[in-house]
Amino acid sequence: MKPSFIKTIFLALLAISLAASLMIYPNEAFDASLRGLEMWWEVVFPSLLPFFIVSELLIGFGVVTFIGALLEPLMRPFFRVPGVGGFVWAMGLASGYPAGAKLTARLRQEKKLTAIEAERLVSFTNSSNPLFIFGAIAVGFFHNAALGIVLALAHYFGNICVGLLMRFHRVDEEQPQKDSKKPKLSLKNALELLHQERVKDGRPIGQLLGDAVQSSVQTLLMIGGFVILFSVFNRLLSLLEITTIISYFFTIILTFFQLPKELSLPLISGMFEITLGGQMASQTDTATLFEQIVVTSFILAFSGFSVQAQVASILAETDIRFKPFFFARIFHGFFAAGFAMLLWKPLYLNRQGDDLHNQAVPALAGEASLSWISTWWDTLVQYGPAFTLLFLCTYILIRAKRALQPTKKTIHF
Repeated sequence: MKPSFIKTIFLALLAISLAASLMIYPNEAFDASLRGLEMWWEVVFPSLLPFFIVSELLIGFGVVTFIGALLEPLMRPFFRVPGVGGFVWAMGLASGYPAGAKLTARLRQEKKLTAIEAERLVSFTNSSNPLFIFGAIAVGFFHNAALGIVLALAHYFGNICVGLLMRFHRVDEEQPQKDSKKPKLSLKNALELLHQERVKDGRPIGQLLGDAVQSSVQTLLMIGGFVILFSVFNRLLSLLEITTIISYFFTIILTFFQLPKELSLPLISGMFEITLGGQMASQTDTATLFEQIVVTSFILAFSGFSVQAQVASILAETDIRFKPFFFARIFHGFFAAGFAMLLWKPLYLNRQGDDLHNQAVPALAGEASLSWISTWWDTLVQYGPAFTLLFLCTYILIRAKRALQPTKKTIHF
């Protein structure tokens, strides 16, 4: 049989199995769907939308080109990507996944990146935002904001290592750079490029803002669909005992790294959905706090198949391949877990002096200075739904207005 035919049969059986599982477990699937919708409604949409809108405006006003001209001497030698990659990296770090993929795809469509540069860039610019690491994971699950320092530094140091590693990606296939045609780096030249980019875009501010809102909400609606889908999918795998079967294989891997086998289920769940995996890891009483943090760090870096599916959907609109991103997530997982091991003693254990086997998390001396993170997270969860509803209504109004515009012009004419 041809591989494509086998793939067709496999995908058909998978879809049939998923449909059958939904009919067998309708209540459980509905509860999982609500859980995914709640996460998107309260946290994902309100936390990502402002960054998506601002990113679109910065691209339209030429600010990204300006930043790219200034950061070219930094990004090109270290990561073999243009200076605009620095903007994508910063926005991806601040807003979280899949913002890096969205911005990389947008810059590729604008011809500001080659396909090879885009594959390198997207591999290390998708990361969890600090609010999620400190608020949801450290405070929400482990009830200790200071653990967020270890998780965040391990996560971002791991990302840097991935970027340095991916600089060697497809080097032999890359076209040599023609430095002679590049303008000399200066603030004046960067400002001139900013002005040229804004004039080239040509859209008035009102249209630019409307396009930014419309594009951002469309992307977030797609993300919401994936969050709900994988929440249901993960729950069905658990009900069908497939997760338990897979956990036997992961038990061997965990034993090799001298980690308890009880963390295999949280690890598998986290590979599908980050939030559930982090929560399950924090509730594994047979593991020490150190072991829980190492596994959680891997889960955060791998980012879960849910996020990876979102990235794959975004990259499908371009010629950027998904495979390098997937392998980069595996490398990021091991890098982040390794950094968590290295940073544990100097950043947490030495400050605590507590027994690692004590599962009761103590109050930290420096926790008061991080209490604002918990406040921000609680505020986001409280007012997130109202924010989401407001911008969904705004999106509907913009779409309705633009749909009616051609009709109005025809009547007036």
